[in-house]
Amino acid sequence: MSRIDDSLDFIPVRIAVLTVSDTRSLAEDRSGEVLVERLTQAGHELADRRILPDERAEIAALLRAWCEDSGIDVVISTGGTGLTGRDVTVEAHRDIYEKEIDAFGTVFTMVSMNKIGTSAVQSRATGGVAKGTYLFALPGSPGACKDAWDEILAKQLDYRHRPCNFVEIFPRLDEHHRRK
Repeated sequence: MSRIDDSLDFIPVRIAVLTVSDTRSLAEDRSGEVLVERLTQAGHELADRRILPDERAEIAALLRAWCEDSGIDVVISTGGTGLTGRDVTVEAHRDIYEKEIDAFGTVFTMVSMNKIGTSAVQSRATGGVAKGTYLFALPGSPGACKDAWDEILAKQLDYRHRPCNFVEIFPRLDEHHRRK
């Protein structure tokens, strides 16, 4: 079973938060605030925070820019993962993924099933890697952001988490871009 190895030092991760919404401002962004509170309380660094409208090209452009930024290790977006015509965050993420973390969506669905039952099928939460940066797209509700952080990301973004975690493989995420 998973556990924290207290003999290891915590390694803070630099995380950017993107809220995708046609209607929210920073003052009204409860989901983004949930993520910021949780990541900073865990000891990580907020590297950037933005709000963008549900526009695929704009979202993909910012994700690409953040993946090129050496001061950002992880991007977490919230919003735009549903089924409506304006929900394009998942498509924007997949436009830039080099590798998709298929099990992230599956595990998120399992966590959601315990909270909201079969309504979990309406989420298209996703995760992937691009340019050595982890990217995660979460639903736009504060509850979904709490669930994803508390049940998945807090553990996987903690170097001390065993048997394995995302942080320990950071140095190898972009090895295919290096000369051999």
